[in-house]
Amino acid sequence: METWEAIVLGIIQGLTEFLPVSSSGHLELGKAILGDNSVPEESLLFTVVLHFATALSTIVVFRKDIIEIVLGLLKFKWNEETKFVSKIIISMLPAALIGILFEEQLESFFGGSIAFVGAMLIVTAILLWLADRAKNTGKKVSFGNAFIIGVSQAIAMLPGISRSGATISTSVLLGNDKSKAARFSFLMVVPLIFGKIAKDIMSGDLSAESTNLTTLGIGFAAAFVAGLFACTWMIALVKKSKLRWFAIYCVLVGITAIVVSTL
Repeated sequence: METWEAIVLGIIQGLTEFLPVSSSGHLELGKAILGDNSVPEESLLFTVVLHFATALSTIVVFRKDIIEIVLGLLKFKWNEETKFVSKIIISMLPAALIGILFEEQLESFFGGSIAFVGAMLIVTAILLWLADRAKNTGKKVSFGNAFIIGVSQAIAMLPGISRSGATISTSVLLGNDKSKAARFSFLMVVPLIFGKIAKDIMSGDLSAESTNLTTLGIGFAAAFVAGLFACTWMIALVKKSKLRWFAIYCVLVGITAIVVSTL
């Protein structure tokens, strides 16, 4: 992979991790367009590194919230912070279970199936359109909501289904406040990303013997900077109910991908 390709894919990941247009789907489309011929292990390694970068950007954007949560946990009381972390743990269960039981099946979807990615982008568009039409409330995410949102996150492991789009849309459609929905959506993925990386390191799946570490570093930096921008922007967009434009974008890209796959 060339340096400029790493930068382009890093920016794509950083933007699409937070914007509701599917980071995994765009990465697969980006690899297909750029003619990325990496072997599956190298391609997976690069994808994981980019996700790690956006996880760090999430921590930076929500640093005050995270510090507040940690301080609340250290009080060892059943307070709002402890409840929030409990909900995050509940939301992680579906994705963690699917990831453990169906890891090989999931990886098989990341093989350049442009038509599949296109179809899933259209599904994402429908979710965004419905969520954009929902009324805003002051309701917090409940424990039951957390599990349902977690199921959406598990489904979003498929390339083309936007994780942020699916989880925020599900939360909003359940009647939760849009700002709280966005905050919960972005924070709930951080433990999963770090857990996945730790698992891959322990299993040896992320061997970098044949990988250009400089290219990985450049891709990481591009994804991190783009992620900082996109995360902040997305929070503002959700508050202003501007998700319909992303729905239109996903439909256009999805249809284009399906048409191109038939040529």
